[in-house]
Amino acid sequence: MGKINVEKVRNKHQMHDFIHVVDQIYKGCEQYVPDLVSDVKDILTAHQAGKQSAVLVQPFVAYMQNRPVGRIVGIVNKKANEKWKTKNVRFSMIEFIDDCEVAKALLDQVAQWGREQGMKKIHGPLGITDFDKEGMLVEDFQLLGSMNTIYNPEYYPKHLEALGFVKEVDWVQVRVDIPEAVPPKYQRVAQYDREQAGLRVIKVTDKDIVKGGYGRRIFNLLNEAYQPIFGFTSLSDDQVDGYVKKYLALVDKQLMPIIVNEKDEVVGVAICMGCMSEAMRKANGRLWPFGWYHLLKALKWKRADNAEMLLIAVRPDLQGLGVNALFFDDLIPVFNKYGFKWAETGPQLENNVRELTQWKPLHPQYVKRRRCYCKDL
Repeated sequence: MGKINVEKVRNKHQMHDFIHVVDQIYKGCEQYVPDLVSDVKDILTAHQAGKQSAVLVQPFVAYMQNRPVGRIVGIVNKKANEKWKTKNVRFSMIEFIDDCEVAKALLDQVAQWGREQGMKKIHGPLGITDFDKEGMLVEDFQLLGSMNTIYNPEYYPKHLEALGFVKEVDWVQVRVDIPEAVPPKYQRVAQYDREQAGLRVIKVTDKDIVKGGYGRRIFNLLNEAYQPIFGFTSLSDDQVDGYVKKYLALVDKQLMPIIVNEKDEVVGVAICMGCMSEAMRKANGRLWPFGWYHLLKALKWKRADNAEMLLIAVRPDLQGLGVNALFFDDLIPVFNKYGFKWAETGPQLENNVRELTQWKPLHPQYVKRRRCYCKDL
C-alpha cells in the first residue's frame, strides 16, 4: 500500500494529525465514544513539557503517502517500574487503520524508543496512571463504549496477536439491572456495618471536596486501596489536585457515597455518574461551541437510562468484610429516583475474585473483556 513513516509528535500539525486520525478510523461507528480534544492535548503537552518527571511520554503518528493512518504513545513510568521491579515501556492511545504493517510500524517505534530508555518489555494499552484508560477490547464490540474506557475495532487484537503479542492480564466490566428495592442480603450486612462496625454513609458538597479537604482524602484512600492492583502507582499531590479540580466537580454528589468510621476517617468511596456516552458522541470531542450543552444536559437535565460506576474503593483493613453493602444500600434508592434502569462498572481485573463476587445478589453479567498485551523486546 506504500511506505509507512512514523514520526515523533513535535509540532502543532503533527498534534492535529495525532488527534484527528481517529476521525477516519471510527467514521460511522455507532459504538465509539470520542475523547475530548482538550483532554488529549492537556495530557500530552503536560508530560512532554516535563511537568511529570517520574514519567517519560512520547507520542508518534504514522503516515502513508502523507496521510495519517495511525498513532501511538510510548510511556516509561519510572515509579511503576521501580515499585514492580520491572523495565517496561507502555504503549497507549494506539489507533490504526486495518493494516497489520501500520500496527507493526507503530509498535516497533515504541519498542525502539523503549530500548533507548533501557526497557526490556513492551506492554499495553496502559495509561500514564491507573486512572487512565486501560486494556484493548477483545469481546463485545457491538456494545456502546463509555467515556472512561477504550473502544476499538475488532481487528485491533487480531493484528497484535499476529505480531506476537500475548495476554498479560484481562479486565471485565460488570453490568447489572437496578432492582426496585435493596436486596435483603445487602440490607442485613449494611445494618451490621452501621451498628457493629460504626460505619456510616455521608454525602458532601463541592465546598467540602475542595475547601473541606474531602477531595484529597478520597484520593489518599484510592492510593491506599489500589496499591496491590496490577501496574498501580500512587498519584502525586499535583495529580490528585488535578483530578479533584477537573473531575470530582462534575460528579453529582448524591451519586458519590463516602463511608466514614467513628473517627470520621474516610474508609470507602464509590464514584458514579449517569452514562455520558451519547452526550460525548454528540459533542464529538469538542466543548465549543455546543459540546458543553450536550454534556451539561446529560449531567443535569436529561439523564441516560444507565449509570456508570466509575470507582469503588475500601480501605485495605476493611476489604472483604461486607463494607460494599453500604454502597448498594445507599445507591440503589438513588438510582431508582434518577430513573436508571441498569448500571455498569469500570474495568475490573478478572482475577479479583473478592471484587467480582460482591455483585452476585444483583445477578451480574460480565461484559466488554479487555486485555493488556505484552512482548519481550
